[in-house]
Amino acid sequence: MFQVHQIPALKDNYFWLIQPDIRSSDCFIVDPGAFESIDDYLRAHNLKPKAILLTHHHHDHVDGAQELGSKYRLPIYGPMSDRMPQVTHYLKGGDSLALNSLTANVLALPGHTLDHIAYFIETPEGSPMLFSGDTIFACGCGRLFDGTAALLHSSLQKIAALPENTLIYAAHEYTLSNIKFAFHIEPDNEDLKIRNIRETLKREQQIPTLPTQLALEKKTNPFLRSHLTSVRATIQRETQDQLVSDVDFFARLRLMKDSF
Repeated sequence: MFQVHQIPALKDNYFWLIQPDIRSSDCFIVDPGAFESIDDYLRAHNLKPKAILLTHHHHDHVDGAQELGSKYRLPIYGPMSDRMPQVTHYLKGGDSLALNSLTANVLALPGHTLDHIAYFIETPEGSPMLFSGDTIFACGCGRLFDGTAALLHSSLQKIAALPENTLIYAAHEYTLSNIKFAFHIEPDNEDLKIRNIRETLKREQQIPTLPTQLALEKKTNPFLRSHLTSVRATIQRETQDQLVSDVDFFARLRLMKDSF
């Protein structure tokens, strides 16, 4: 039986530790953005890191990687990028990586950044898992930095094609603010109303809203729903542009969220 450990850190980040077998102390660190938070957790829970998995170059995902790698003599996996000198083993979409008894399949998900990747893991029991970095959040998606709306839209379509019971381990607790925007786009979405109540109660009790399930995202996340009339109606009402394609509507939606 595997376990995923969640470490809240910085302002709103989550760092993830994948423990493939709870009978073993071996674990794999995803996007360690701060050394001390993870090092303290490893020692407190008697966990032995075996490798570091990075999704992209932003500092809150990589700042602890070099120090952890040096202290524990770990390989550091990540996308090929001259902005990621920490990486010792490069990965690209279509690659796979053995995590003891589990296998991580690498998805190329450009958009938030050009070199963004994610790790999809099918498990012998339970739901598949996606460690998505900043590509998708609960009820939202990442901003565009050096990628394009077309790239991010394509990456989200890849995610949407995964099994609906996939659990998404995103990197930030942005859920309540994302839900506010989603309500602006789809005020009559009944699934969103139910989700808002549930997620608000969680945060009032300081319970994380992650991981989230892909099936729920398809019902409530406007960035997976920009092809629907209910979403497009709001977008069209707020723009004077002539929007035609799925990418056009998605790009406008992302701009609306940037200034919301």
